[in-house]
Amino acid sequence: MPRDAIWTVPNILTIVRILLTPLFVVAYVGENFNLAWVLFLVAGLTDAFDGFLARVWDQRTQLGAVLDPLADKALLVTSFICLAAKGWIPFWFAVLVVSRDVIIVGGLAVLSFLGVDVKNRIRPIWISKFNTAAQIVLVVSVMIHRTFGISYGYLLGTLVAVTALSTILSGIAYVRRGFELFSEQAEG
Repeated sequence: MPRDAIWTVPNILTIVRILLTPLFVVAYVGENFNLAWVLFLVAGLTDAFDGFLARVWDQRTQLGAVLDPLADKALLVTSFICLAAKGWIPFWFAVLVVSRDVIIVGGLAVLSFLGVDVKNRIRPIWISKFNTAAQIVLVVSVMIHRTFGISYGYLLGTLVAVTALSTILSGIAYVRRGFELFSEQAEG
């Protein structure tokens, strides 16, 4: 598969995830929570499948490498803002998640401006993948809890704590990697 292909199945799934984000917001703001959590769940599943299919079918593309993290950020940041606005998750937690993403994206922009080839020098790390999965599980759990009144006991608090910790750890890991690349660029 050529690296510049656009219309691959993984890329189409990523584009679907991007398009589901505003639909999620419309459903959520309209208080159609059944539809909102289903849209979020479908979007989360496309995240799992697009990466898997890209590897299995050897359909990794440059466009996919850019769109996939953008789609993740758009969906998750939007979801955390929506949940915090309703008071369904702690405000500080939404600020943490959004701040981490802003810092990472800002750092990548600065490194790219300085001439660092961030596409080839920064790869997703296991803690970041875990963090994304934890965020998706948390959003779905909160939506199901609020929509159907299902009580998870201490599970939601534990999910918030685990997701907050993985958000902090993955943010630190990316900031460290960014400083390493900055130092290499300054020395070279």
